[in-house]
Amino acid sequence: MGKKPSGSKQAFFILGALALGWLAIEIAFKPFLDKARSAMDNSDPTRDPDDLLDKQSDHLQSDDDRSTNA
Repeated sequence: MGKKPSGSKQAFFILGALALGWLAIEIAFKPFLDKARSAMDNSDPTRDPDDLLDKQSDHLQSDDDRSTNA
């Protein structure tokens, strides 16, 4: 029978496998990741999309209320 690998060898193997996996994901999804990163770079950090959704839902509710009261 062979020797049991030491803890440092196991840790090195795991870190290597994680690095290889990360590299494979980066290569496989490169077009999507590039698009997402450029969109984040061009986005406005002061604009909150949740505020826009709240305003739209308030507007839609007021339209519904007017049609039921008429």
